[in-house]
Amino acid sequence: MVRAAVLPAVNAPLEIAEIQLPDPGPGQIRVKLAAAGVCHSDLSLSNGTLKQPVPAVLGHEGAGTVTAVGEGVTGLAPGDPVVLNWAPSCGECHFCGLGEVWLCANSAAAAAKPYAQRADGSELYPGLGTAVFAEETVVAAHAALPLPEGVPLTEAALLGCAVLTGWGAVHNSAQVSAGESVVVFGVGGVGLATLQAARIAGAGPIIAVDVSPAKEELARAAGATDFLVAADDTAKSIRKLTGGIGADVALECVGRADTIRTAWSSTRRGGRTTVVGVGGQDQQVTFSALELFYFGRTLSGCVYGNSDPAKDLPVIAGHVRSGALDLSGLVTERIGLEGIPAAFDAMLAGKGGRALIVF
Repeated sequence: MVRAAVLPAVNAPLEIAEIQLPDPGPGQIRVKLAAAGVCHSDLSLSNGTLKQPVPAVLGHEGAGTVTAVGEGVTGLAPGDPVVLNWAPSCGECHFCGLGEVWLCANSAAAAAKPYAQRADGSELYPGLGTAVFAEETVVAAHAALPLPEGVPLTEAALLGCAVLTGWGAVHNSAQVSAGESVVVFGVGGVGLATLQAARIAGAGPIIAVDVSPAKEELARAAGATDFLVAADDTAKSIRKLTGGIGADVALECVGRADTIRTAWSSTRRGGRTTVVGVGGQDQQVTFSALELFYFGRTLSGCVYGNSDPAKDLPVIAGHVRSGALDLSGLVTERIGLEGIPAAFDAMLAGKGGRALIVF
């Protein structure tokens, strides 16, 4: 039995309870969590914006130590530190065949299968296939990435979503080059990782935009050269900071229609906007045919940073070891399982960076 934060139903309060984990089956491993990040996607799963069978144990950004392996598992053994990958590629579908592993058609399969039981014997589902809002979890072996040496295990949890997403948005999706001007909308956990990635890419100026003035210090520490409080004239202010032209690249880490529209409008003719945030179906963005022609801008989606975690994680780890990427700089609060509801409330209120559950 292990303690976990259980979502009994969509929009229901989380319950801290003991759950029964099975031994790892063929191709599976059991992991003792060191830490787990509280991501906005977990909030979206809890309120139904993203679909997830319930009752479930949420949480998808985690790192820990392998405690047991099932039959047929190779390459991992008890005692190995790992980062969990909530979107593991199958290697066999059409998209994996194209090398676009972040679009794998089967990456979400584990989330639809029960993985544990509540004390009354009822089945539980793993949020996004990983269920890291618990002291331990059981996942498929290919959903765990060996943690490169020199990366602290607790902070390594952030690599599993925020950092891979932010890093990938800059380097894989937007393909930011040195000297390009970048604006990042939303200074939460992913936004802070995106700012750091833009700084490492050599971008400049790097402009951060958020609804909260309190985020300025966080943004500047992550690499922002300028900070704007979101307003009706944000796009105009960004053009002023970029010589009247507009930013080369905008990265939207909020997932709101008005923010996406502002991000697009803040870029220069021929500029690029990458939408990193996950919005709801009700968030509709409108463009005129004439402006699409005239401005020649590019608008693109971004799934998990368009990352191949197996390839990108060692590169990111190198920047962590060198000190260029500061994982602790993303964390504004360290909590226990009981602190998750308050972390959700803080996200809704636009406060803080990443809350990190430490076990």
